Amino acid sequence: MSDVNVLEAAVRTEFGKGAARRTRRAGNVPAVLYGHATDPQHLSLNAQAFSAILREHGTNAVLNLVIDGKKQLALTKSVVVHPIRRYIEHADLLVIKKGEKVTADVHVALVGDAASGTLVTQDATTIAIEADALKLPESIEVSIEGAEAGTQITAGDVQLPAGVTLAADAETLIVNVIAAPAAEAAEGEGAEGEAEAAAESAE
Repeated sequence: MSDVNVLEAAVRTEFGKGAARRTRRAGNVPAVLYGHATDPQHLSLNAQAFSAILREHGTNAVLNLVIDGKKQLALTKSVVVHPIRRYIEHADLLVIKKGEKVTADVHVALVGDAASGTLVTQDATTIAIEADALKLPESIEVSIEGAEAGTQITAGDVQLPAGVTLAADAETLIVNVIAAPAAEAAEGEGAEGEAEAAAESAE
């Protein structure tokens, strides 16, 4: 892990919105590193290099930060992205150590196709898990192959990889499979609505 996701980080001495804007204009991302009873460190990360790591390893990427020549393992805890321009506005990083377990929200990916005539709704797109900080999965797959109407999959039903434990409420609903509305019924409702509208117009 020592040579993976190495990222130079400069210590920021200016704070506030104006300073953050200047950091971003310079092609960097303002970030805060905290954890393990240490004082928070305000850092500046190269935006292009940081974005490349997130694209390859997901939003829970583990970083090998180099701060003033010293390496520090860190977990990407949260990333704030501009809603329109899509650049990274800010990042929170958590100090971690090898062998330590951390809790993180991991993306839930549905795989397979439910039974014909059903409609699948995904009530939760992430699930909270606990795992080795250096072995966090990028996503958790949940199979809906052949699932019939009435099928509900909760967090407790999800098959987790070895070494990963559930941190979320086991009763949290992840997937709900219901019978798809019949096309004929939808058409009937449309015709009924038109008839009602015509009757009201006649009145």
